[in-house]
Amino acid sequence: MSSSDKLKYPVLLVHGMGFKDYKLVNYWGRIPEALEKNGAEVYYGKQDSNGSIESNAEQLKISLDVALEKSGAEKVNIIAHSKGGLEARYLISTLGYADKTASLTTLSTPHNGSVTVDKLMKLPQGAVRFGCGAADLWFRILGDSSPHTYEAVKSFRTADAERFNRENPDAEGVYYQSYAFAMKKMSSDMLMAFPWIVVNHFEGENDGLLAPDSVKWTNFKGVYYGSGKRGISHCDEVDMRRSRLSADKNGGVSDITEFYVDIINGLKELGF
Repeated sequence: MSSSDKLKYPVLLVHGMGFKDYKLVNYWGRIPEALEKNGAEVYYGKQDSNGSIESNAEQLKISLDVALEKSGAEKVNIIAHSKGGLEARYLISTLGYADKTASLTTLSTPHNGSVTVDKLMKLPQGAVRFGCGAADLWFRILGDSSPHTYEAVKSFRTADAERFNRENPDAEGVYYQSYAFAMKKMSSDMLMAFPWIVVNHFEGENDGLLAPDSVKWTNFKGVYYGSGKRGISHCDEVDMRRSRLSADKNGGVSDITEFYVDIINGLKELGF
């Protein structure tokens, strides 16, 4: 592979909520290999599954610095999924890492909050806190150093998102772009069927967790669908099933790895 085929800066993949960057079970499925084959040097965020935006961003600082040290590069291209995009924005804007970041690509990141979470947070707070506390215990067992599920969920409320956006504006010199996805129907992904029903009731079209209006941010590239009948779910966005979405290559994304390769190619064209 010639130098012209390589991405100028390494990629830092930043996962979303509920998962970690385990060595044996990669959050990103076949995606890292596809990126490496197309000229990207790949590193991982390695932040907690269910930490707050602030505490996870502090962990991302370490991972980003390690990526720069190992690669010898001056900056990284961050590709972040779901809540990871908020953590990356906090890292760049509040923690002062704009000069170490060439670009931030966010996939289904709730930049504008979630109307559905607004509704769900009106449930009895005792029950909500109990459920979040149980999640904290579980994720601590799985390796989180400081899980705080309640704070993480609360940050998805639309009012909290508005405050976050005021406090974390886009940083000058960093290229931002955002993407949305959607399932075509409830049965597109049975793992996401129930939450799809709930979000569809309150907000309409969604990927099983988030509606397009929730995730639109700077340089919004649109809503992406699968080429077959399934559409693209929140799980599909990170290749959870390790397989093509559809054999049909017309009218949408047939393999999520190809979508990521297109992102890399676009970053190459921009000189990143």
